[in-house]
Amino acid sequence: MLTAGIIFRHAFLVDEKVYEGFKITFKDENPLHTDLNFAQSKGFKERVMYGNILNGFLSYFVGELLPVKNVVIQSQSIQFAKPVYLNDTVTLEVKVIEFFESVSSAELKYKFTNQAEQVVAKGNLQIGII
Repeated sequence: MLTAGIIFRHAFLVDEKVYEGFKITFKDENPLHTDLNFAQSKGFKERVMYGNILNGFLSYFVGELLPVKNVVIQSQSIQFAKPVYLNDTVTLEVKVIEFFESVSSAELKYKFTNQAEQVVAKGNLQIGII
């Protein structure tokens, strides 16, 4: 089961396959994500990766990396702090804050850091054991 204080870590590569898969699936052509010149004109060094790629990594973490498989995300929040660029490696660190046995749910806090160990996003997850 999930015990308060446990920390999980997993690294993800935001490669061309992840980027293209998101772009094709959701048909998001925002120039910040698709046009290098536009992104640079707005002060970014490259195209900014879609923030919701990180939500996909969270979904994978909950569904595939937790030691329990009968789980569902009940709520989540995310705050974006820094851009993620193509070929960045982001490391997800998740801490179990509390497990509520009476309602079979857990409160988790997480953060994503890039290869420079800068926080690029953070937030909370509430998961239920079903």
